[in-house]
Amino acid sequence: MEKIDQEIRNCLEVMKKGGIILYPTDTVWGIGCDATNADAIDKIYQLKKREESKALICLVSNFKMLEQYVEEVPEMAYDILKYAKKPTTIIYDKPIRIAENLVSEDDSLGIRVVRDTFCSELVKKMRRPLVSTSANISGQPTPQSFDQITPEILKGVDYVVNLQRSKKSPKPSAIIKLSNDGKVKVIRK
Repeated sequence: MEKIDQEIRNCLEVMKKGGIILYPTDTVWGIGCDATNADAIDKIYQLKKREESKALICLVSNFKMLEQYVEEVPEMAYDILKYAKKPTTIIYDKPIRIAENLVSEDDSLGIRVVRDTFCSELVKKMRRPLVSTSANISGQPTPQSFDQITPEILKGVDYVVNLQRSKKSPKPSAIIKLSNDGKVKVIRK
C-alpha cells in the first residue's frame, strides 16, 4: 500500500497544477486529469490529436460521487452497475459541475464507477472525477499493455504512474448510454 500511497501523492501534486497523468485503470492504461479543469482536458485532446467533439469519459469512486456530477441518475444505472461482471461505463444525460469541454454536444458524459484499488483511492483523495481516455493517439490501436504505449504519449504527459506495468488488459470497458427518457443503448459490449 505504501507504494500506492506514494504514487497517489505524486499524481495529486501534478494534477493540482493542471498536469496530466498516465495511469493504470481497471481496464487499459489511461491518460487522465482533474475532470473540472478545462485547460488540463485541452492538453489531453492535443496530446491525443483528438477532436473535441469526441467526448472523453471520467471515473468516480462510488455512487455518492456519481450523484454529485449527474443531474439525475436513472434508477436502472444502479442495477446495471450492481450486476455488471466487467468494468462498465454509462453515458448519462445532463452532467453537472464538470469542465464544459468534457461534455459531449448532446449534453451527456460517460462515467465509470471504478473498482480498481489505485484508481478508486486516487479519485477519493482528489475529491473530483478523474478523466480517463485510452493512452493512444486518436485513431491508433488502444495499447493492451504499458509496453505498447508510444513514446509520444509517454513524453506528452506530466507524470507516469509506476505501478502495474506488466499487467495486460486487452479490453476497454463496456459502454451503455442511458437516456433520461428511459432509452438504453449498448455502445460497446
